[in-house]
Amino acid sequence: MSSLSIVAICLTAVLAIYFYNNPLKHGSWFMNRRLINWFPLGMTYAFLYMGRYNLAVAKNAFGTLMSNEDFGWIFAAGTGVYALSFLVNGPLVDRIGGKKGIIIAALGASFANIALGVITWLVLTGRTQIPLFWPFVALYALNMYFQSYGAVSIIKVNANWFHVRERGVFGAIFGTLISFGVYFAFDWGLEILKMSKANPTGELSWLHGLVQRVFAISGSAVDATWAVFFIPAAILLVWAALDGWLIKETSEEAGFPYLETHDASSGHMHETYTTMELLKKVFCSPLMLMLAGVEMTAGVLRNGIMQWYIIFAKQVPQPGAEEIVGNWGLLLCLFGIVGGFAGGLISDKFFQSRRGPPAALFCAFMLMMAAVMAMALKTQPIVVGLAALLIVAAVTGVHSLMSGSAAADFGGRKATATCSGIVDGCVYLGSSVQSVCVGILSGINWQWWPIFLMPFALAGGIIAWRLWHELPAATRKYIAEHEQKPAPAIS
Repeated sequence: MSSLSIVAICLTAVLAIYFYNNPLKHGSWFMNRRLINWFPLGMTYAFLYMGRYNLAVAKNAFGTLMSNEDFGWIFAAGTGVYALSFLVNGPLVDRIGGKKGIIIAALGASFANIALGVITWLVLTGRTQIPLFWPFVALYALNMYFQSYGAVSIIKVNANWFHVRERGVFGAIFGTLISFGVYFAFDWGLEILKMSKANPTGELSWLHGLVQRVFAISGSAVDATWAVFFIPAAILLVWAALDGWLIKETSEEAGFPYLETHDASSGHMHETYTTMELLKKVFCSPLMLMLAGVEMTAGVLRNGIMQWYIIFAKQVPQPGAEEIVGNWGLLLCLFGIVGGFAGGLISDKFFQSRRGPPAALFCAFMLMMAAVMAMALKTQPIVVGLAALLIVAAVTGVHSLMSGSAAADFGGRKATATCSGIVDGCVYLGSSVQSVCVGILSGINWQWWPIFLMPFALAGGIIAWRLWHELPAATRKYIAEHEQKPAPAIS
């Protein structure tokens, strides 16, 4: 069975779970119209990921043109800009809405990827002697600035369409879309590189000729590596057009009655906030700061595995784990989907939509798997690969719960973009830290890689444990009034 077929089956399963999970008993047209809303939003976000992690795929193709340390600094520059952008973009999306935000993200990231592709073309074809490093630092940072509109926009729109008691599963859907994006970036990106080779070996599909004709230079013996940037850019332009056509900011705009979501904005929807007031909702809230702390540690684990495993496997042969290396994107997708849905369902079904308990459990699991990686790194390649994938599953669950659900729950509809944006930004602050550190440590000894990840898993678990009993007041009231059974009468 092809990887694309497996992803299609996963998407079908996600849709089935979406329709099955209907605790508020919405009508069939509402469920269908909400699907029409979140699906293009989500696919745009998935292809934003393709236009984000294609850098990691291209890094191996660049060979000596980009060292581990160079890659670490380029990625750190981008993730640092991504994190800090939320101080501006979060309040902005709360004002202009998520629909406009996702279109800005798609168009901006598309143009930034085109620029990255042009620089790659100029350098690889010898039209300029400028090293890749500085142009990539600037352009990847620009790409990540526009990328930062994506998560806050999808969460902003869906906070208007999903009740708190449905947001655990929405968080799982959010995690699934991230997983699809990782699959597109790593597996589709790898296939694009294979099909862009000037002198291919082995049997390739008819697409090889198409990619060569579109992206390569006639008579040139240079691989058309720049296609790994141009193709996601073109796809994003298509989704931007579909977003403008299909997305409605709220369910009321689609003709439905007002939906009370019972989050932190319940009873406050008539209020308006300035940018400073929105920022204060995060930086003056110990609860929001704890959510951000969990996400910062998750960012270290998440990109500390996803972006570095394939680089590690290229530099340190992994005999017996070739299937893991060769299908890295697909496996990240599958394990991410499992982790996202496990976290969301555990939260909604067993902990009354509290996000802290599953996050704490997943952090403890990641700590154990990082220890397994450290012990097996030089002797058991299959164990290392499986442990890495299990960390990805768990960290996707944590990220989906914190950014996709908890930040929206406690921020409320009025401040969803600001709160989820800054919380999500902390993922990339963590990513920036690990990118520089692992880039340096891997040059000394790869053994430091999993050891470096372990204290962050421990710290994330401790913070998540402190969130164990937290719920928005409006959610507690809703549960008490609608879901808790009254005590039996005493006769």
